[in-house]
Formats: sequence, structure tokens, C-alpha cells
Amino acid sequence: MKGRFLFVTGGRIIDPAKGIDMVGDLLIRDGHLEWVGENGLSMCPEGCKILSAKGLVVCAGFVDLHCHLREPGYEHKETIATGTEAAARGGFTAVCCMPNTSPPIDSPDVMTYLKNKIRLEAKVRVFPIGCVSQGRQGEKLTDMARLAEAGVVGFSDDGSPVADSELMQRALERSRLLDLPVMDHCEDLSLSAGGVMNEGSSAAALNLKGIPASAEERMVQRDIDLAMLTGARVHIAHVSTAGSVEIIRRGKQAGVRVTAEATPHHLTLTDEAVSQHGTDAKVNPPLRTRKDIEALIQGLKDGVIDAIATDHAPHTLRDKAGDFNSAAFGISGLETALSVLLTVVEEGRLELPTVISRLTSGPAMVLKRAAGMSMLSGYPVPEGLGALQPGSPGDLVLFNPDFAWVVDPSRFASKGRNNPWAGSLLRGKVMATVVGGEVVYRDDSVEIREK
Repeated sequence: MKGRFLFVTGGRIIDPAKGIDMVGDLLIRDGHLEWVGENGLSMCPEGCKILSAKGLVVCAGFVDLHCHLREPGYEHKETIATGTEAAARGGFTAVCCMPNTSPPIDSPDVMTYLKNKIRLEAKVRVFPIGCVSQGRQGEKLTDMARLAEAGVVGFSDDGSPVADSELMQRALERSRLLDLPVMDHCEDLSLSAGGVMNEGSSAAALNLKGIPASAEERMVQRDIDLAMLTGARVHIAHVSTAGSVEIIRRGKQAGVRVTAEATPHHLTLTDEAVSQHGTDAKVNPPLRTRKDIEALIQGLKDGVIDAIATDHAPHTLRDKAGDFNSAAFGISGLETALSVLLTVVEEGRLELPTVISRLTSGPAMVLKRAAGMSMLSGYPVPEGLGALQPGSPGDLVLFNPDFAWVVDPSRFASKGRNNPWAGSLLRGKVMATVVGGEVVYRDDSVEIREK
């Protein structure tokens, strides 16, 4: 048998999309999954690499719909190389990078530069998101068709909302023709202006200006109304409030093509974390309340929230130093995402297959396009992403759900050290990550050999 083979043996294989939960083996040939089953060692030819997964969970590689790799323009915060190394350590085999770079991803020329950097330096698959508006200024639409041809998988002005409703409607109308989602940061700036954390008793106690839940919810409702009007796909980024979950639920029930994501930090931390963690707990949208967390978790269970995304936002120490009001928003979260989510599993509030589903097949479905829309040659998302089926990409993550470790941001692959779990004992750790049949990250405890 000719080809490039990787055999992963003895792990607990979980694929919620296919109803798989078994101890067994997987065979990857020439970058694609060829076989899943039991006792398959005889299928391996001489020279096949064998990766031991004994005692580990094996699932499709995680897909992150929302991260900031900062390149071009902010390489002092992150690069394609460091960000994708962090992704690999976190079990993410594919990431969507947001366009709030300098210059922003608003033209085919910037895409050409970015794709060259990705080809040369990325450890995992990188799917760029293009800008909705030129320069992310919210005034004039980009040439969305040319950006799609150049390879973007969606459109967003993330870091800022698409504030102008007329512009948002036209963006949705154009994106519908391309069958690509508009991924909106939902924030009514007239309600959030000057706010730095959730509006409530914690903000009052700290004498900090709050951001009300209505600042998010009003824009979520607007986007869903416009998606209903246009028939386009809208994706709600980093949902943080109970009210937003209910609005999205009603939109889905009405047949609107709306999807949504939540982050590990919004699923686990309340606004009270600001008192303990300071600027490392400053994010936008802000950490909310226990009631909001419970609504987000229920939304994940129900499928109202389709994906878990990191919103990985690395910053320099200087960006996060000093006064809370002036510090940057964001958490460097690729390398702690799985462990943080497993705390919710350990508490019995989410099942492990649900978490895996929202990290794999859920986000992959957000990126999937209709069968008749594949004529744009730049579209880089492979068929079968996020699932374990013959022919799907040979992208895997192996993790030990019981492994205890202390978070030390100084050892992150990411340049960003801004993480509220610094010094915390977490349980669950990625032990190996495979992209296209190649092991891109492996803990020393994981055995690999040749037959």
C-alpha cells in the first residue's frame, strides 16, 4: 500500500455528529480519514506511524470561528506562527481569523499577503474573515464578491459592530448571493459608550461605568430582523446575555438563518471576576451574571447556540496594565479553552459530547456552504470538516480529561499572557493535535512509533 499513513490506536473515540462513542482506532491516509473501528492494526503498512491514544479521548479537531491572530500590523501582540502554535496546543485544527488588523482584511491584496503568511507559517488551518465595510469604518461596503473569490469564509467588522442598519441590510443582501455568513459583533454604541464592564452591582461597587445587556440585545434583534428580511445568513458573535439567547431562539423557530457562538469565559465567569482578576477579566462583551451563564449553557444544550468560539484576543502586558478604564478588552484563550469548558462538564452542567459537538461539527456547519455555491475557487473549507467520517480531513485532537495542571501564561505559545485563569489548577489537557494526518503538537507523554 502506497501513501502517507497515521494510525491512532486505543483511544475513546467520540463524534456526536455520527453517534460514535467507542474505544477503538482510526486510520488516516494521505491527509484524510480512511477508517474508524476496532483492531485495525493489520491495515497499517510498513512505515506507518502509530500514535498511542490509550487513556485519551479522540475527536475531530476543534474549529474556532472567532480568534484574533493580529497579523498584519500588530505582530507585537500575535503572529500567524505564534497564534496557530497556540491553537495547536489548545486542540484547534482550524481557526477563523478576524479582520481587525492593520491594514484590515478588506481587499484581495491583503488576502494575498495573508494567504502567503498562512502557507509559510501556520501550524493549523486558517480561514480568514473579510471586512464588511472598507477600512472597518462602517461607511461603505467592501467588494464582498472579490473577497469571497480571494478565499474569505465570512464577513465581519469585529471589534466594532456594523452600526448602520442600512449598510447591514445591503451587506446581508450581497452575502446571501455568496452564501457566506455575516458575523456581527452586536453592540449598540449609544448604549455602551464609555462602559467597561457589565452594568450591575459589581460595576457600582467598583465605581466603573457599566454596559447594559440591552446594548447587545437590541443589535441581536436588529440583525435577526434583517436576516429574516433578506434571507441571508447572520452569525451572532460572542453571545453574552440571557435575553440574546431568547431572541436567537425565537429567530430560529421563525426559520431565520441565524447561528450563534458563546465563549468559554462567558460560560464560566461572572462580572464578579473583575474584582479578583482585574484587567484580565475585561472583555467586550463583558462578563455578565450567573443567570446569563445558565441561559448560555441551556442554549448550548438546546442547539440555540451552535458553537463555542474562543474570541482569542492576545495583548501585550502594557495593553493590560494600569487603570481598568484604559486597559484593552480581551483574553488570550486558545490554550485554556478546553480545560475551562471541562470544568462545566465536571460540575455536571454540560455533557462531554455536547462540548465536543459545539467545538467541532457545530462551528463546521456555520462555515458550510450550500451545494450549489462552490463555484468560488477561493473557498478553502474542506468537506467533512469537524466530523470523523471516511474522506473527512485527517484533523484530530487527543486529550486527557483528568490531567491536572496549573495555568502558567509565561509558558504559552501565544504572545498574549492576558488570561484570568493564571495560577489556577485546571483539569483536562490536550495531549496531541493532528492536522491533515500530520502531528503538529504532541506532549512528551504520548508515544509515537513506526510499524
